[in-house]
Amino acid sequence: MYSLTYIKPDSIDKAASLLAESDEHKVVSGGMTLLPTLKQRLARVEKLIGLEDCGLNNIALNSGILTIGAMASHYDVSHSADINAKNPALVELASHIGDRQVRNRGTIGGSLANNDPSACYPAAVMALKGTILTTKREIEAEEFFVDLFETCLEEDEIIKSVSLLIPEAAAYEKFPNPASRYAMVGVFVAKFPSEIRVAVTGAGENGVYRCSEIEHALSNSFSADSLSDITLSAEGLMSDIHAEADYRAHLIVEMARRAVNKASSR
Repeated sequence: MYSLTYIKPDSIDKAASLLAESDEHKVVSGGMTLLPTLKQRLARVEKLIGLEDCGLNNIALNSGILTIGAMASHYDVSHSADINAKNPALVELASHIGDRQVRNRGTIGGSLANNDPSACYPAAVMALKGTILTTKREIEAEEFFVDLFETCLEEDEIIKSVSLLIPEAAAYEKFPNPASRYAMVGVFVAKFPSEIRVAVTGAGENGVYRCSEIEHALSNSFSADSLSDITLSAEGLMSDIHAEADYRAHLIVEMARRAVNKASSR
């Protein structure tokens, strides 16, 4: 690791001000991606700005909207009584991210900002009509996620929280890589009074996306049987050493079936 200065400001405004001073300044939340990169000297920063003391780890439920602070850890989400009461699918998602060490250090804000194509949270945020609040603006989920490891965040913009709508029913199912526990395919299904939303992670060449074919089928009947005759195209899906695109296409439907069964049984 190259030498750097580590700073812990006591407010998000101070953190944003420090970040804006130079392109060589970076913020860190849980550090699950950034710190290994720095240790391997694949990146270099002058000042590393820690967000631990900025008061961003709150979880609140108001008027049917769940708001989660950017510094809430995966452990915090998985053990939140408020979240479990209104959306147990999100609790289950968080409880299966990585291992115990990752869940205690990793944060929802860091996961969203990094936008790993196999991360779990982007699928939940997109399916639950998420809104990302930053130090500059509010961003709808479908505008926020741009491409692999890319979001619409500006260089001096920091995530403060994410707000999610409460669905009538929801569930998340993933087919994890046995080593990393990242999703080879993950599907979050959310049923709202006016629509069904299905978001897929781990499969798309451009990262998380909504699957309109499955959404349409479930809009006619919210049951796993509605997906029995669906065969998705492999076009636009990733192929790598873990799975070919056509296998991922099969997994998307299967994970969606399991998620619908789970959501219907709650």
